[in-house]
Amino acid sequence: MKTKIKAFFRRILNWIKRNKIKSSIAFLLLIGYYFCLPRTLFYEPYSTVIESKEGELLGAKIARDGQWRFPASDSVPDKFKKCIVYFEDQYYYKHPGFNPVAMFNAIRQNQKAGKVVRGGSTLTQQVIRLSRKGKSRTYFEKIIEIVLSTRLELRHSKDKILELYAGHAPFGGNVVGLEMASWRYFGVQSHQLSWAETATLAVLPNAPSLIYPGKNQEKLRLKRDALLLKLQKEGFIDQQT
Repeated sequence: MKTKIKAFFRRILNWIKRNKIKSSIAFLLLIGYYFCLPRTLFYEPYSTVIESKEGELLGAKIARDGQWRFPASDSVPDKFKKCIVYFEDQYYYKHPGFNPVAMFNAIRQNQKAGKVVRGGSTLTQQVIRLSRKGKSRTYFEKIIEIVLSTRLELRHSKDKILELYAGHAPFGGNVVGLEMASWRYFGVQSHQLSWAETATLAVLPNAPSLIYPGKNQEKLRLKRDALLLKLQKEGFIDQQT
């Protein structure tokens, strides 16, 4: 075994010696890839929150940028994990940050419709997009998202990436993040939400400006019910839930 490993590295060294220019370019690309992702993705200010020892919300002050954005929780409730993955990115735990099949299908559907009807972005890509506010949604920007998404997957675990998503996703109006949305729409902490309430929040970031509690209620209900039906078929909930 050791002999095979030595032979493998010997071949690599010989290739580097024979291809100094190519190996130098490859080395520079690797260095660039390693440092391409900012160490801190989000710099947005948070709301000031006052809670009781029992976790009840006593008061809150809006963030400096006019958004209701509560500090992210250390963990994402299991219900929300299942809801958001099955609604937004069913292959989340299998892909390296992007899903080429979903992207190809999205491009084909968009070309057929003559407009953008499907994004094809993974949850990891959505985290990158949320951190790069104001960037135009072009194919070049999509390539940048893919590169940064793969780098994010190498830096953080899947659960950590879900924490970033839950903490910064838009939930309609000036409500940002799962914790704020839980208090705003249902008056409880995120881990206290029912399956129906969690499913309602999971479908909001997909179109926060068009559908949220108090606006387009029927569309919101249909999206929520479709997600609950999918979860039921997967065996996570039953009809009584």
